[in-house]
Amino acid sequence: MIELGPNRYGKAAIRLVRVMRGPDGDRVRDLTVAIALEGDFEAAHTDGDNALVIATDTMKNTAYAFAAEHLDGPIEDYGRALAEHFLEAPQVDLATVNVRAHHWAAIDVGGSPARDAFVRGGEGTRVATVAASPGGTTVEAGVEDLIVMKTTRSAFSGFPRDGYTTLPETDDRLMATKVTAIWRYGSPDLDADATFAAVRRTLLEVFADHDSPSVQTSIWIIAKAILERHEEVEAIRMVLPNLHHWLVDLSPFGLVNDREIYTPTTEPHGLIEATVRRGDV
Repeated sequence: MIELGPNRYGKAAIRLVRVMRGPDGDRVRDLTVAIALEGDFEAAHTDGDNALVIATDTMKNTAYAFAAEHLDGPIEDYGRALAEHFLEAPQVDLATVNVRAHHWAAIDVGGSPARDAFVRGGEGTRVATVAASPGGTTVEAGVEDLIVMKTTRSAFSGFPRDGYTTLPETDDRLMATKVTAIWRYGSPDLDADATFAAVRRTLLEVFADHDSPSVQTSIWIIAKAILERHEEVEAIRMVLPNLHHWLVDLSPFGLVNDREIYTPTTEPHGLIEATVRRGDV
């Protein structure tokens, strides 16, 4: 006798970001959600009968909708609301929801937390390259995988349009990127720890405290400030992938999404890079 054993199905890697806007500043909730159901789904396997199969796309949409209604408190409350919702279906015996929260902290600007600019948990990866030759020694230092976000004061408009252009112009978008910044010192004789910390601090402060008409302009503003504030730095190369966050359309569920629920994407992404240097370099 052949029979179907234990089975489950669901939707994994549901990515969503909620921006909770308030008078004292914004708050970012960044989640990866997985939903799995077990129950009376044997007919779907053995007979090709989908009458009891809740579509995984429905699970994804429910996760987005519930983020608008149930994500004001702990992620445990949000996960419970989702799981209990799916358990209401009579064919479901077990609904499992896994929620992973990715931490964002407000960037410190002059001793105060920024209202609308954040750095993702973790310090990024500090990197250094030393090249020694008969002609001398050069030192490059920098940071990789430094994930930052602006929830306001980022725009993109005035670009050319043709028959293949669908991107709308905007004067207020959410901008996120994973920064790679590598800078070259004019001399290897310096306090590398203190200088690295100072340059990194400038990078984050200027990212938080500027209006961005484009990622290209952000690179120029940040790099220019680093060169102006830190005479040890001769040149800086910055690579900023534009990690898009698209507003989720909640209208099919009777909900209004006023720049609150986004779905983040990593591929495809814009990739902007440039080197800014002193004129005599």
